[in-house]
Amino acid sequence: MFICNQCPYVKAVHQRIVRDAKELMQHGIHCVAISANDAVHFPEDSFDNMQRIAVEWDLPFPYLYDESQAVAQTYGAVCTPDFFGFNGQLELQYRGRLDESRKETAPETVRRDLFEAMLLVAQTGQGPREQIPSMGCSIKWNA
Repeated sequence: MFICNQCPYVKAVHQRIVRDAKELMQHGIHCVAISANDAVHFPEDSFDNMQRIAVEWDLPFPYLYDESQAVAQTYGAVCTPDFFGFNGQLELQYRGRLDESRKETAPETVRRDLFEAMLLVAQTGQGPREQIPSMGCSIKWNA
């Protein structure tokens, strides 16, 4: 997944990202987060602040910095949060949203799109047919 520190969309869902990541890990599904934002023009997304956020948010997965933005460009990431789910053969099976919430608090009954998709991928090797794109802040590309 691609996230950052300063995006209101990420801030609104970070607790659900952590919850889903912890539950997916119980099924043998692991996560990694990457920040590719230009930290020169957006210092809140600096590596030092990423380390602080990783502790503050209790992230149960590695939070990596894509300073060159090459990884984000290779994946075709466009926003934060942006989710990519792969099967055991490293084939992309899910490119969609976490859930139907945006920047608001979601009710406990909200459909967990990413969580359900990754369980399906783990069981069948294939993602769901319906995949709704994530919505968030644009990645802050280097000038």
